[in-house]
Amino acid sequence: MLPFMKMHGLGNDFVVVDARAKNIVITPALAKGIAHRQFGVGFDQLAVIESARIGASADAHLIFYNADGSTSAACGNATRCIARHLMNETGKSALHLTTDRGDLYAQDAGDGLTSVNMGQPQLAWDEIPLAEEMDTLELPIEGAPTATGMGNPHCTFFVENADLIPLADFGPRYEYHPLYPQRTNVQVAHVVAPDHIRMRVWERGVGVTLASGSSSCATAVAAARKGLTGRRVRIDLDGGTLWIDWREDGVWMTGPTMHVANGTLTRQFLESLDR
Repeated sequence: MLPFMKMHGLGNDFVVVDARAKNIVITPALAKGIAHRQFGVGFDQLAVIESARIGASADAHLIFYNADGSTSAACGNATRCIARHLMNETGKSALHLTTDRGDLYAQDAGDGLTSVNMGQPQLAWDEIPLAEEMDTLELPIEGAPTATGMGNPHCTFFVENADLIPLADFGPRYEYHPLYPQRTNVQVAHVVAPDHIRMRVWERGVGVTLASGSSSCATAVAAARKGLTGRRVRIDLDGGTLWIDWREDGVWMTGPTMHVANGTLTRQFLESLDR
């Protein structure tokens, strides 16, 4: 039997497994089974909390899985949710977390909000990565989207009205674009004001989601690079609002979190999966 927590950030929902006390192995088949919204629990991403790696001074190490069983080096909203959980657990107001993306720092932002520094964006073609060398500000794709890495790849389209884009058809068309050898998250966005963006997201390995933290960071960075906004913006997503601030020390993301429930995966369910 496997305990878990259900959390979400603006409807971007997660199953969180705490593996600090015992060794828990998450396989792609197990992740896919838990992700199924009819036969499992359902999530956009699964996150595993591990003890800090040997030699690291961090509070915890985080690992992320997409709903299709693939892994992701970063998940901004899940990091905020887990940071809030660990702050409540420890009484700390600031945390040092590690991920495959690198070191991330979280803070209590007051009023129930949690901030995470997602690190500096990756702007070079081979860091994102893209399949070949090119200008990442305007890709040779219809609509001239911008490529950004936030520990995972992003492709941001600025359009007249993001709400009018049929995202369920638009997103998969570019997730598997040959310029992105590791596939990509896809955002459609329009600028409301110099400090305000409306954005919708198709997540790699997941599909349409109500929100995405790393996508919000990538969109804010892309808008600032193109001169459409400043470096501090409000981003309205289908599930609510995040505040992004691209500072000298990285891209800070601030927003609310929700710990919905605790549960336990039964032995019957676990044994039913082809692990």
